[in-house]
Amino acid sequence: MLGYFGPQGTFTHQALISIAPDAEAQAFPSVMLALDAVRSGETEASLVPIENSVEGGVTATLDNLAMGAPLTIVREVLLPVQFSLAVRAGTKTKDVRRVLTHPHAAAQCRTWVTRHLPHASVTEGGSTAAAAAEVADPDSQYDAAICARIAAELYGLTVAVDRIADNAKAVTRFVLVGPAGAPPARTGHDKTTVVAYMYKDRPGALLEILEQFAGRGVNLCRIESRPTKAALGDYCFSIDVDGHVADPRIREALKGLHRVCKKVVYLGSYERADGVVPSATRGFTDEDFYDADLWLENIDPTASTRSEEA
Repeated sequence: MLGYFGPQGTFTHQALISIAPDAEAQAFPSVMLALDAVRSGETEASLVPIENSVEGGVTATLDNLAMGAPLTIVREVLLPVQFSLAVRAGTKTKDVRRVLTHPHAAAQCRTWVTRHLPHASVTEGGSTAAAAAEVADPDSQYDAAICARIAAELYGLTVAVDRIADNAKAVTRFVLVGPAGAPPARTGHDKTTVVAYMYKDRPGALLEILEQFAGRGVNLCRIESRPTKAALGDYCFSIDVDGHVADPRIREALKGLHRVCKKVVYLGSYERADGVVPSATRGFTDEDFYDADLWLENIDPTASTRSEEA
């Protein structure tokens, strides 16, 4: 059984259907509970949102992946995000005065609401699907929900206006998270996610982390600081990079991180949903790393043995 951050009718639910339409699925009311279900064995894996092209990282996911018992990201899903203004049958757009939605949806539709519903107030709730369920109640104090079309259909609402997002190209990224274990085999168009903890806050600490990637030709596609919750000013860094842990340049970069960081949490290597193949410049291809290892072994045949023993 698969889990997901619910309830039914959310974009996460829609994303899960896109990759596993026939799977038995269980909705969970929070990201933490969806991930804890994987840790306890209640689900084989859970799908949760991790990043939005407009609003950035989903902090609940970033923090629960970084600080809970180990888990592994095994797949990512990209879903274009377009919202609908959903109302009860008979409600006209011009009569909408109170709107309910999720904070991310409110942020992504703020300009549209200002222009087309200038007299309406927007209340932020737990999810877009829950907003649709609330508005479907004939006694609800809300006139409309900003939600996914799937939620409007699920709760019997009328789509008054479709595709109302301010950014027509908005995309949300979801990750399918399973128990800790070996990553899927590399495909040649992969991504790796780690969390790096500094020993202490000092000048150059972040630069030292970044140098482990830059010095090996590894491209970062996301980096976000998150408080460790241990003390004020104590931060860790959630990082996505182009490549798979089986790639020599990624392996070398991760070993470098392990040397300079207090702790490194490896969250998985998995196929990129967009299929983009990372480019490696001269000096950083697999062949370049293999050739360098061979060159060093010819100089000192015991070098590889010492490396394996270490």
